[in-house]
Amino acid sequence: MENGEVIPSLTTLTKMARALGVRLGTFLDDTPQLGPVVTRAGKPTNALYFSGREDVTNATNLEYHSLGAGKIDRNIDPFIIDIEYEEGENELSSHEGEEFIYVLEGEIEVIYGKDTFVIGKGDSIFYDSVVPHHLHATGEKASKILAVLYTPY
Repeated sequence: MENGEVIPSLTTLTKMARALGVRLGTFLDDTPQLGPVVTRAGKPTNALYFSGREDVTNATNLEYHSLGAGKIDRNIDPFIIDIEYEEGENELSSHEGEEFIYVLEGEIEVIYGKDTFVIGKGDSIFYDSVVPHHLHATGEKASKILAVLYTPY
């Protein structure tokens, strides 16, 4: 992972943070910031890439733009996430915490346990991430979401 040869899923990274007793943001921060973090006009320039699936570590369809990078005392991790459409199986994953998703562009499908929700532009969903879940772009088009993740440590 350190050399960029393996792209972890967010679930894997969350489990690693939990095992190490640190918050998820510890892996994402560049420089410590004690005051507020301001992101102007859209998204930050640095992108993080995670695999959307735990069993795929060499490709990604998710581009994360952290809106809180550097804030060392945060309890939530806000992201703008660009999601490329991807065909294939949707393997559910789970981790401790909660997720709030707001769709900015396009449409996503969220599989949550045995239920499936289609969330369009302007819609949101808030769920416990301990329940197995997966989200992906639908309609063969890319989507953009605001995701706020809470992961206890």
